[in-house]
This record gives sequence, structure tokens and C-alpha cells, in this order.
Amino acid sequence: MIYVSPLSAVTEAIRTVRPSHLVSLLDPESMIDTPEGIARERHLRLSVNDIAEPNDLLVSPSEAHVSNLISFVREWDQQSPMLVHCWAGISRSTAAAFIALCTLNENHPEDMLARLVRARGSHAHPNRLMVRIADDLLGRQGRMRAAVEALGPGRATWEGELFAIPVHPDRQAP
Repeated sequence: MIYVSPLSAVTEAIRTVRPSHLVSLLDPESMIDTPEGIARERHLRLSVNDIAEPNDLLVSPSEAHVSNLISFVREWDQQSPMLVHCWAGISRSTAAAFIALCTLNENHPEDMLARLVRARGSHAHPNRLMVRIADDLLGRQGRMRAAVEALGPGRATWEGELFAIPVHPDRQAP
């Protein structure tokens, strides 16, 4: 499973979900150290601001950031859950979860994966810039972008809740 949470729920999620891998997507000033219960080499720290268009005053998600995320996901053995978080658990983390699903399910339709993320987290509003970069890196020919755009905005909230997404939706029992 891939779990998505806001920063405020990370400690409790590590205690209850017991992930082997952690992805932190926070602005550089808010980046956390590796929490207890996670091996340092299994903690990907991506210092990026939550912006959908490049901005000279903030750290935009870049090709290097998204490439590091894709590599980290590909190296994950999937034996234990992965926890992905950002500040609110709404945009950067849901984009990272969607990117992970697309990375691990190469032949699965992008629109179905995007709808799965939204179905599991009604507040999900994946960061468009991260998705656009991943779409190019994964050779999805605009399908990831279109899938996220088709979702429209998520449920309005200041902070999301912890939610889980099956890594391989086609293998789930009905």
C-alpha cells in the first residue's frame, strides 16, 4: 500500500502503518529529519514548494526532483508500505502517490489511477507541475496530465487525512 498524509499525521502513521519507506515533500525551511522507525536510506527528502508553475522566489518541483522520486519508487521492494507526505497532504503528496502508481503500473490507464487516488482521498488535488514533469519522464504522452485535469479540484479542506491506495489496483480482490 501507499499511504498519503499531512505532516501532522506522520508520527502516528509511522507508528500504526509501519512503512519501510518515506517520501517527504516540504519546502526547504520545513524539511524534517528522518523520523524514528525509518532507515535514513529509505527516506527520500524532496525540498520543493507547492507551486504549479516555476517561480524564481520559490523552489519549483524540477525534473531532478521527480526523477529521484521515480527512482526511489522503482527501488522500493513493496514488502512494506510506503508513506508519502507533504505539509497538508493535499497536493505534492497526492501527486507523488499518483506518480508512484503510474511508475509501478505501466500498462494501467492513467485516468483510472487518478480516479483511484481521488476515491481514496476526496481532498486530493495533485500538484500539476509534478505530474507534468512525470508525464514527460515516464513517456505517458500527456495522459497523466489529462487524467489529473479531468479530476477537477478535490474537496476543499485545510488539511487532508491519512489514506491508503493499493499499489496494484488490478490485483485487488473485488
